[in-house]
Amino acid sequence: MHIGILTGGGDCPGLNAVIRAVTLSLINETGARVTGIERGFLGLLTDGHRPLDTAAVAGILAEGGTILGTHNKCDPFHYFGAGGADVSAQAMDCVRRLGIDALVVIGGDGTMAIAHKFQALGLPVVGVPKTIDNDLVCTDRTFGFDSAVAIVAEALDRLATTARSHGRVMIAETMGRYAGWIALEGGMAGGADVILLPEVPFSVEAVAAHCRAREQRGQPTLVCIAEGAKPQGGALTVQRTIADSPDPLRLGGVGQWLQQQLEPLLASEVRTTLLGHVQRGGAPTAFDRILATRFGYHAAQLVKGGQFGRMVALQGDVCTSVPLDQVAGRCRNVPPDDLLVLAARGIGVALGDG
Repeated sequence: MHIGILTGGGDCPGLNAVIRAVTLSLINETGARVTGIERGFLGLLTDGHRPLDTAAVAGILAEGGTILGTHNKCDPFHYFGAGGADVSAQAMDCVRRLGIDALVVIGGDGTMAIAHKFQALGLPVVGVPKTIDNDLVCTDRTFGFDSAVAIVAEALDRLATTARSHGRVMIAETMGRYAGWIALEGGMAGGADVILLPEVPFSVEAVAAHCRAREQRGQPTLVCIAEGAKPQGGALTVQRTIADSPDPLRLGGVGQWLQQQLEPLLASEVRTTLLGHVQRGGAPTAFDRILATRFGYHAAQLVKGGQFGRMVALQGDVCTSVPLDQVAGRCRNVPPDDLLVLAARGIGVALGDG
């Protein structure tokens, strides 16, 4: 067999661990030849590829990013470099020219949607779920999420000390797009007093009231807000729009907006920290290294067994797989009755909804 591997969409900790596990498992168990496609699906249009062997993946388990590079705009079915034209036939020509029998695609919801389309064209595909946002359906966890949560928790720990020193309201804005998993788990791990999620529209006055109550007790307030959070009756805060991107809205800035709304309502100073891409970078946590390795090994087993058109998934503590068409283009949001949401309310964390 000749198997291709690519990493699509945004980078995140654990990608190299998956590449390593897929490559080593296929070589050791099947004797397959493995080729890395460079910069995601773009490599199928620019003929960017490199051989992957045991030496090529040595020492990359703990390395952040992806040795293959990635691209978060390249959809061959709507190619940004050709005015939105469908150039998937060109990509398939590259696959045939390289003699690739199947493709392991590592990415998020957009990448899985593209992978599903290639499967429909006759290219055998196995998907591996990757996103710091943890927003893919049919899997309880995506690798990269635990690493992002750890970074948010550490940032909140640091902000808490300066908040106590000055008696301030400190706001930390996290990534997560339209799902609040990073803000929820990072906020809980970092001891946030207020956690604002996209799934729970918030009232500025309710947040201010919580901050004022803490002021009266001589306590600072730590706010963790997801970039996709929005006020009741209001709209998302969009940083900019990128027309040729699969997800054209770039969210960001809601933390600064909230600061401006709170300042006239509070005696305390209010400060905002936008965590941004530090949540994507650096080495994966031990949990993500193990999960990524499990996912990579399981993806190799699907290839070995000829089970294509499927994505690896973690359900409970079991690695399984689900059809790609159940995942493509869908988003896994935080349910209002999630146990961690209930725990947050139970310990007095404000969610801003009254």
